[in-house]
Amino acid sequence: MKKTIWAALTMGVFTFQAYAADTVKIALTGPFTGGSAPMGVSMRDGAKLAIDEINRAGGIQVGANKMKIEVVERDDEGKNERGALIAQELSSMGDLSGVIGTVNTGVVLAGDKYFQEKGITKIITPAAGSASMTQWSKAGVKDLSIFRFSADDGIQSAMVVEDAINRKLTKVAILHDSTNYGVSGRDDLLDQIKKQGNKLQVVATEKFNIGDKDMTAQLLKAKFGGAQAILIWGIGPEMAAVSNGMAKLRMKQPLIGGWTLSMSNYIDNAGKNGNGTLMPQTFIEDPITPKVKSFIDSYHKTYGVSRIPSPMSAAQGYDAVYVFAAAVKQAQSTDTHKIKDALEDLRDPVKGVIATWKQPYGKWDPANEQTHEAFRRAQVMMGMVQDGRVVFANKADRQRLIKAAGK
Repeated sequence: MKKTIWAALTMGVFTFQAYAADTVKIALTGPFTGGSAPMGVSMRDGAKLAIDEINRAGGIQVGANKMKIEVVERDDEGKNERGALIAQELSSMGDLSGVIGTVNTGVVLAGDKYFQEKGITKIITPAAGSASMTQWSKAGVKDLSIFRFSADDGIQSAMVVEDAINRKLTKVAILHDSTNYGVSGRDDLLDQIKKQGNKLQVVATEKFNIGDKDMTAQLLKAKFGGAQAILIWGIGPEMAAVSNGMAKLRMKQPLIGGWTLSMSNYIDNAGKNGNGTLMPQTFIEDPITPKVKSFIDSYHKTYGVSRIPSPMSAAQGYDAVYVFAAAVKQAQSTDTHKIKDALEDLRDPVKGVIATWKQPYGKWDPANEQTHEAFRRAQVMMGMVQDGRVVFANKADRQRLIKAAGK
């Protein structure tokens, strides 16, 4: 009897190991609940669309076999301490090929050190805080396993400042939340104002906390300082309180800020007061090409929605999976270290929904964190909130993308 039980257990273990050995295990992490959930859920669901497409096609060709992708999901709830625990858990998995995800910069800072210690390949998306990558260049890390697949705040803050200057504005107020992301974004805005010739005078710099619902005090300082625009950096629905507060105070200054203003929980809570809000975007939910239309339609049908909660997050999750899969194929291995090496020198273009990615990364150089950043300024455009959706702020950007897709 004991021998029979032992044989059954042994066979069960063998079966699991055989299954695991025939798959590429990828972890998807992010806030699937909480204030940042629109971004986390959209990223995860966009990534799972790509995974499903790859698996339905048989998987990733590795040697003579096609290997399907196995998914491990972890909800960090946007909490730094939970993100750190998840990173510790995942980095201890001996068969994990890589990690895709993370929305909140604070979670990145709390957890990515564990992936780096074990050399686990991670593609950060959609977290954009500059500190996510500058932490490694400042530390002089020689060999980095962390990559990013989003437009970093250096790019975004430059575009926000540029937009304000192009509007012939001279006085602005900066509002930011108290998270790592908000503080980092404030610093990036101040840095960009200096780099772009100090053409903007900052008449007020005001902070708000997660959960704040009344922004009257901050807005009055901006108003009495003569601010001609509000530049804002934050994570969640609190930014809607800024728009609603501006409406109550009859402040008609433009609100310009980071990409998170495209989230559904900003747009829905701000309502008509959000119209005209501007932010950098890497993807806009507009079926401008057959591939983009197919992606949008597939997302809507699969998840039963008529609008993607965070379109940019979804598209980045989708493309990041295809880039990772291309690295697995090139490495001809599920070993996370070999996948890292392949990502640093991808030979074949990867066709995504945002762009066709041609060598998005290079070999890590601590003197230039851009080597592990996929996005460049040319791949980012300004979006604008209009009646509950984000549209192209500039029609020329829409036409440019259509033209580029036709080549």
